[in-house]
Amino acid sequence: MTDVVLPLIGGLVLLFAGGEFLVRGAVNIATRLGVSPLVIGLTLVGFGTSTPELVTSVQAALAGAPGIAYGNIVGSNIANILLIVGIAAMLAPIAVASSALKRDGLVMVSVAVIFAALTAVMPLGRVAGILFVAALALYVWTAFRQERVATGGDHGAVHDKSAALREVDPALDPGKPAQTSLLASILIAVGGLVLVVLGGGFLVDGAVALARGMGISETVIGLTIVALGTSMPELVTSVVAGLKKQGDLAFGNIIGSNIYNILGIGGFTALIAPGSVPAEIVTFDNLVMVGVSLLLLLVAWTGLRISRWEGAALLCGYAVYVFVIWP
Repeated sequence: MTDVVLPLIGGLVLLFAGGEFLVRGAVNIATRLGVSPLVIGLTLVGFGTSTPELVTSVQAALAGAPGIAYGNIVGSNIANILLIVGIAAMLAPIAVASSALKRDGLVMVSVAVIFAALTAVMPLGRVAGILFVAALALYVWTAFRQERVATGGDHGAVHDKSAALREVDPALDPGKPAQTSLLASILIAVGGLVLVVLGGGFLVDGAVALARGMGISETVIGLTIVALGTSMPELVTSVVAGLKKQGDLAFGNIIGSNIYNILGIGGFTALIAPGSVPAEIVTFDNLVMVGVSLLLLLVAWTGLRISRWEGAALLCGYAVYVFVIWP
C-alpha cells in the first residue's frame, strides 16, 4: 500500500509547491517586464494555479488513462460547485451581486452543455481541442475588455478568481513591485514547472496503481481522489474569501475555474492526447456536471445570495454523488 500512497501524497505536494512557485515566478517576470497588472491578474494569477490540473489530465491521457484525465476535469467541476461552494457558503453566506458574474455563469453552463453534448457523439480530437482553446482565449480577451471599463463591483469571474488568490497570497499581487531579479524569477518559474510535471506524473501513477489495487475503475479514482486533490487550491481560496466576507470572490473563483477546466484543460488534453471520454462519464457524470451548474446558477440568481442552508444542501449533494459512483 505504501508504494501507492506515497506517489499520491508526493504528487499532490509537488503539484501544490510547483504551482505556487510557477505562478509567483511568472508574476514577478511579468512585473519586471512591465506587463499590465490587469493582464497579469486575468491570465497568470487567475489561471496559473490550474496548471496542476492541466498537467495531471494531459499526463493521464498520454499514459492511456482517459478515465483519470477526463474524470479529473468533470470531477473537479462537480466538486467545485457542490463541495467548495457548499463549504464556503456554510462558513458565510455568499452574496452574488455582480452582473458580470451572471454572464460568466451562463458561459459556465454553456461550455458544460457543449462538452457533454460533444463527448456523447464523438471522441475529443485535435479540432475540438483547438476550438476549446480558441474559445478560452476569446473569453479571456472579452474579460480583459470588460475589466478595463468595469466600475464599482461590476467585475467578472476571471477577475474574482485572481482577486481570491491574492487574498490567500498577497505576494501574487501584480500591483506590487517584484522583489526578486528577473533571472531569479525565471529560475523560480522554471523550477515550479518542473515540480508540477513531476508531481503530475507521480499523482497519475499513484492513482492508476490505487485503482488497480482496489479493483476500482480509473474513472472513479479520477472523479474523486484526483479531482479533489487538484481542486485543493480552489477550496483554500474560496474558504479564505468566505471567511473574509468576500463571497463574490469565492463564487467568482469557482465560476472561473469551471470555465477554464473545460475549455483550457479539456482543450489542451484533447489537443495533446486526443481520444474518447469514458462511457461512464458521458452517460452519468457529464449530466451531473450540467445539472449542478444549472443548480448553482439558479440558487445564485434567487435572491442573489447562497445561504448557509443552501450551502449545506450542496454539501449533502456531493456526499450523495460520491456514494452513488463509489463501488
